[in-house]
Amino acid sequence: MAKAPETPKEPTIPPAGFIPPLPRTVQETGLSMGFLTDLALKIMYFEGNLSGLDLAERMSLPYPGVVEQVVEFLKREKLCEVKGAGTGGTFSQASYQYAIAEKGRAMAREALERSNYAGAAPVPLDTYNKAIRAQPLSQVAVHPRTVRQSLSHLVINETTFGQLGPAVNSGKSIFLFGPPGNGKTAIAESIGRMLFNTAVYIPYAVEIAGQVIKVFDYVNHIPVTQLDGGKAVDPRWVLIRRPLIVTGGELTLETLDLVYDETNKFYEAPFQMKANGGMLLIDDFGRQQVRPRDLLNRWIVPLEKRVDFLTLHTGRKIEVPFDVLIVFSTNLAPRDLVDEAFLRRIRHKIEIKNPTFEEFREIFQRVCTDKGIPFSEEGLRYLLQEYYIKPRRPLRSCHPRDLADQVLDIARYMNVQPALTRDLIDRACTAYFVEL
Repeated sequence: MAKAPETPKEPTIPPAGFIPPLPRTVQETGLSMGFLTDLALKIMYFEGNLSGLDLAERMSLPYPGVVEQVVEFLKREKLCEVKGAGTGGTFSQASYQYAIAEKGRAMAREALERSNYAGAAPVPLDTYNKAIRAQPLSQVAVHPRTVRQSLSHLVINETTFGQLGPAVNSGKSIFLFGPPGNGKTAIAESIGRMLFNTAVYIPYAVEIAGQVIKVFDYVNHIPVTQLDGGKAVDPRWVLIRRPLIVTGGELTLETLDLVYDETNKFYEAPFQMKANGGMLLIDDFGRQQVRPRDLLNRWIVPLEKRVDFLTLHTGRKIEVPFDVLIVFSTNLAPRDLVDEAFLRRIRHKIEIKNPTFEEFREIFQRVCTDKGIPFSEEGLRYLLQEYYIKPRRPLRSCHPRDLADQVLDIARYMNVQPALTRDLIDRACTAYFVEL
């Protein structure tokens, strides 16, 4: 790589995109009054006095018709008390300050024994499933120009270019394999960024039988401006760039199912659920603690049926869409990882090979320009002859970047200008290469 990829453009919703309508009543939220009452009491229990509008903001629900009805229920049942008007000078009920009553505190503590979740109101699982299916990856199509722009920071041969575009458009699965250091991870992440020109709505959380599954998180999801054409949008949903989620050696079978927090008593969505509508990269596949074949067996049904089955801690199974472009990236030989039955289910198998001498030269020249090192044909010829051709060392795409960094470190220590001199090249290669 010679330079960082360009920041993707601000995404827009596809013409057929899903826009969650604003609920006007409690019934339209899909949640019971009991669930909303418990959620409101937990928020008030943790935060103290709140105005009606503040409570609506914490619950990510509109005040008129929804939170308004919840507050009326709390007052009627003597679960909360009115403490006065807000400081804004308005005397509407939405601005009144409410405090949880002693009876409400007892009820809140009972609710907290079931679940500590006190965030944005979730959406029902059925609503989530319909929304994901209404925003399919099939809406995204890339063309040669898009692929070249997204991969312009990499030196890639024409054969690989020709394979990547159709693989992205499949929206299904890609198996990237080849020797280490040739940019498989960089290529995979660039594939994910090709999806960034569109956006999808995901909920903050999902509800199923009173249980809450957290879906949105700021680590894996990038919120964007809501381009909704002026329509009133359900605030329980957030518009994000199509997700690009990366997992590597930390991946286990347990993290591919609902993760139940025993302390807080709610669930965290697994990687593939958070990646719905986008891409999931399993980097360095084969290096996980769990056996590769066990992981592969876990993916067979989702890859074939495009649905996934997750398990609640009660043992109940739930079905969610699997609309994910899943990318396996590995340095290991496919024959050591997978069998024919699994490879058949992977749509696109792409080998990322070692660079040619000409490609290696172009990478080196880009790296030198990027790092402020004067490029020298003579220095490159010396490097190739002494440290690649003579010892029969294979070229790797990462070597120019790494060796340039070595030259910079040594030049700074010696207080000389960085350059591709024989002395600095010898010092850099001696420190970098190890015979295995």
